[in-house]
Amino acid sequence: MSAEIASSTAPTVRVVQNNSSVNDKSNQKRFHGFIAGVTSGVTKLVVGHPFDTVKVRMQVSGDRFRGPLHCLMETLKKEGPRALYKGATPPLVGWAVMDSVMLGSLSNYRLLLQGGDPNVILTPFWSGIAGIGAGVTVSFVAAPVEHIKARLQVQYDAKSKLYSGPIDCARQLVRNNGVTGLWKGLVATLWFRSWFFMWWSSYEIYAKQMRQRTNMSEAAINFWAGGLGANTFWICAFPCDVVKNKIMTQPDVKNPPFPTIVSCFKHVYRTDGLKGFYRGFLPCLLRAFPTNACALTSFELTMRWLRKIDE
Repeated sequence: MSAEIASSTAPTVRVVQNNSSVNDKSNQKRFHGFIAGVTSGVTKLVVGHPFDTVKVRMQVSGDRFRGPLHCLMETLKKEGPRALYKGATPPLVGWAVMDSVMLGSLSNYRLLLQGGDPNVILTPFWSGIAGIGAGVTVSFVAAPVEHIKARLQVQYDAKSKLYSGPIDCARQLVRNNGVTGLWKGLVATLWFRSWFFMWWSSYEIYAKQMRQRTNMSEAAINFWAGGLGANTFWICAFPCDVVKNKIMTQPDVKNPPFPTIVSCFKHVYRTDGLKGFYRGFLPCLLRAFPTNACALTSFELTMRWLRKIDE
C-alpha cells in the first residue's frame, strides 16, 4: 500500500542485489506496516464504531428494526449516544492490534512477492494475493475480538444484558465453551476475510487510475481509493459477514442453532431469502467509505513519515 507499489503495471519480481544496504532497508520496512497499522486501527474505531453497532444489530435482530435509521433512533432514544459505542473497548485495543497485524503482514507479503525489493511494482492480482494472506493471518487475532464485540453490541437493554463488559464476556465464553470458545466463528472469519483479495486489488486499480487521470495529491488518492476499495470489498463480502455474526452471537448451548457455516447459510436463505444476506448493508456501506478512507490515509501518511525517518 506504500507509494512505491500503489500503481501496477507488471507482476514480475526484480532480482535484488545482495548487498547490506538493500537488506538493511528491506528489514526496516518489514516493521513499518505494523507500526502504521496502529494509527489505522485507532482511526477506524473513532470513525466507524457507531456505524458498526447499527450494522450488527440489523444483522442479528430479525424484524426488531424497520431500517438503519429506525435502529439508530431507537438506540439513541432508549439507550443514549454512548450505546453506539457499546463493545468499543475490545476493538479499541483489538483494531489497533488487528490493523497492525493485517497491514503489517500485508506489507510483508507484498515485500515477499517483490523479492525483497520495495521498488518492484505489483499488479492488482498479486496485491490481491497479498491481501488474502493478510486476511488469513489477521483472522486468528480478529475472531475473538469480533466475537466479544458482537455479543456486547446486541445487548439492547437490562433484560437482554448477559455481560457487564468485555472481560466478563470473555470469562463467560471460556467458562461455557473453554478457551477455544473465544474463537467461535473462526472458519467463518477466515471465509469472510479471504475477500480481502477484492479490497486490495481494487485499491490498486482505483489508485492507478486516479494517478493517471487526476492531479490529486497522494493523500487524496489514498483517501478516495481506500474508501472505494473498502466499498468494493463489502459489496462482495457482506453475506459472509452476516453468517459470521449470526454464528458468533448464537446462544452457548450444547446443540447451537448454527453448528456450521452451511447450516447458518441455509437458515438465512430459508427464513429471509437473498435479502437476508444483505440485512444491515446500508449502515455498513455508509460506514465503510469514511472509516476506511480515513484509516488508509492515516496509514499511508504514517508510512511516508517512517520512510523519511529511514532515509
